[in-house]
Amino acid sequence: MKSNPVKANLRAGKPSVGTWLSLCNPLASRFLARTGFAWLTVDVEHSAVDWETAAIMFAHIADAGNVPLARVPAARHDHIKRVLDNGAWGVVVPMVMSREEAILSVEATKYPPVGNRSVGGNVHALNFGANANDYYARANDEILVVLQCEHIDAVGKADEIFSVSGIDAIFVGPNDLRASMRDRDGRDPSPELFEATLQEILSACQRCKVAAGIHCFSPESVAQRINEGWQFLALGSDLQLMLNDAERGLRALGIEPAGKLANY
Repeated sequence: MKSNPVKANLRAGKPSVGTWLSLCNPLASRFLARTGFAWLTVDVEHSAVDWETAAIMFAHIADAGNVPLARVPAARHDHIKRVLDNGAWGVVVPMVMSREEAILSVEATKYPPVGNRSVGGNVHALNFGANANDYYARANDEILVVLQCEHIDAVGKADEIFSVSGIDAIFVGPNDLRASMRDRDGRDPSPELFEATLQEILSACQRCKVAAGIHCFSPESVAQRINEGWQFLALGSDLQLMLNDAERGLRALGIEPAGKLANY
């Protein structure tokens, strides 16, 4: 059975850079899986992707020698079980707000006696290049577990959440985190306060010996965060990468892009 190189690199303290797939397009996943990103996350939370398409995308990514991950809609056993049974090598669980949700999320990724993931499915083993028995024996060691810290209330509980056994990385969703920090008039936090909050999350990850991750929207931001000690980093998304290049091309031709394309 194949080993999960992303999990191994995070354990070794190395950075790992991937991107988000939000276009629900299997062909895009086939190409991006061969570009050099360490992992690709199929966004099942906010995109229009259906379960069958997600399974096809997981397969394309795995067959290319890359690592397919899935952001599930919520910290629920059925969501986590379904993406893993259909071939994802790990999960990204959004908006984890308590230690109880963290425990539920980890247990749903692990077969007994460690967790309570139910035994079933077929393409999970296929995507790892294994037979079913080998998969059941080794999946607990190879599935990547990433929990999202994207609300200021969760930051206040960082140590109790991040210290749950079995978490591989904590991943900041900066847009949701910033939104949760708005004042009563709807104003975003100052850049200084927001940055201090990010550093608080990073410090909590280091105390709990779990990799810190964050979504970035430029290569320069990824490089900065790696230098600070962040390890699990997303560079934009398939949609953002496409629109950014379209905008650069139009401007190079002297054509003003219609709208703020890069904000998607």
